[in-house]
Amino acid sequence: MLAAGLALALGVVAVPASAATWWTATPTMTIGSASVNVRNAGALGNGVHNDTAAFQAAINSLPSTGGTVTVPAGRYMIDAVTSVKLRSHVRLKLDPLAQLVAIPNSSTRYYVLKAWGVSDVEITGGQIIGDRVKHIGTTGEWGMGVDIRSSSKVYVHDLKVSDCWGDGFYIGATGSASTAVPSTDITVSRVTSNNNRRQGLSFGPVQRVYVVNSAFTNTNGTAPQDGIDIEPQTQGISKDIRIEGTTIAGNMGNGLELQQNVTGVVLKSSTVKQNRGFGVLSEGGTYSWIAANLITENGLDGVGMVATTHDVKITSNTITYNSTRWFYANNKSIYTLTSSTRDVQIGSTTYNIYLANNKLSPKP
Repeated sequence: MLAAGLALALGVVAVPASAATWWTATPTMTIGSASVNVRNAGALGNGVHNDTAAFQAAINSLPSTGGTVTVPAGRYMIDAVTSVKLRSHVRLKLDPLAQLVAIPNSSTRYYVLKAWGVSDVEITGGQIIGDRVKHIGTTGEWGMGVDIRSSSKVYVHDLKVSDCWGDGFYIGATGSASTAVPSTDITVSRVTSNNNRRQGLSFGPVQRVYVVNSAFTNTNGTAPQDGIDIEPQTQGISKDIRIEGTTIAGNMGNGLELQQNVTGVVLKSSTVKQNRGFGVLSEGGTYSWIAANLITENGLDGVGMVATTHDVKITSNTITYNSTRWFYANNKSIYTLTSSTRDVQIGSTTYNIYLANNKLSPKP
């Protein structure tokens, strides 16, 4: 895999567009000065009462300049089919012990928190719990915890999302390919997304998204079951996504997946571990960089570059003891020395894939 025929001179492989320093873990939002407590709008937080209308009333009571909705500790039942719809210049500030719990439903599609067509929005603290354990229906895969579409300057941090019928987080666009407006300048910091059914985090069309110091773990239930899936399909382009200091582990699908129309992804200083599929799989990602990560003990190869992938740098990673599914199937320890490929796969149709200074599994 490190053969000279696959490794090009460093200067030939273009640096991702995302190498320009546009990201920050603490972006500045323009939030109004008004404040309202969701309890004063009628929310009970007792784990029984439907608090959806009270949340929406609190948000809607803020002036056009926005403000902060504070959510004290409690268990707030939310009709995720109706959704809590955020407005521009609004901060939703949850107490660390506040839980927004999706009321069980039979819908194929829901959103606990919905940020569509807004700007300067902050969501912080607390926990969102989906209804996968008590979901009434059996079909669909689009029950989302936090859904951000066609929005700009959204900052989500210190939030836990779990047990959603679909994705913990979705960031993308509304509309068709001809009308879709990508989400731009989104920061996701110190969040966890665990035990969701379809993905920990999915991307549609976006530009400039920073995911930092977060965790996307234990996705299981319906394909693709990835930790993070960047898959805008034909709706638009996913561009300039930086994932840093993040754990992607224990997912039934791939850890990180890049599909067509994806460019400028950076995965840096992160841990991609014990996913059942590939650690990192690109079937069409371009001008991307995988650097200084620990990619280990994944079921298939640690890194797979296949199909139309091109112009990718893979540098200074520890990529060891992958392809665990083969080892387990053959009753071997994953630490067995082997001369076969297990850590990096480069497909014959890819080009401009540069590998340097990676530590791979030892060979006999």
